[in-house]
Amino acid sequence: MVDNAVQELTIDEAWKLLGDTELGRIALSVNGQPDIFPVNFYAGEGRILFRTGEGTKLSEIVVNENVAFEADAHTATDGWSVVAKGAARVLVSTHDVAAADELPLRPWIPTMKYNYVEISVTEITGRRYLFGPEPERYPV
Repeated sequence: MVDNAVQELTIDEAWKLLGDTELGRIALSVNGQPDIFPVNFYAGEGRILFRTGEGTKLSEIVVNENVAFEADAHTATDGWSVVAKGAARVLVSTHDVAAADELPLRPWIPTMKYNYVEISVTEITGRRYLFGPEPERYPV
């Protein structure tokens, strides 16, 4: 068994990994019913931003601002996962929207996404995983 197969990331390491990544998942919950959606995003300055059109994500955020966000990646030898929790809000002020328009955040698919959502992160954790064979389950 490898002693360092799972490593806790520092807060700075977690933010760095998020900043270098473009695709994550936002987890929402309304009336006890969980939902999860893939989104391309921007991460920095203690916040995560993404754009969305009208629909389920936007409606659910308005009902319950408490969200979780996860991004991860892997190679053949290792992987990582970062989970951020916080409060989501739709940007409405002209100043906030204009500032968000300056970020490197563009839709991946050819649809109109007029709404910016900002997650103010209150908690962020991450882990790095070193891959390898499963240890012997029943040693002789």
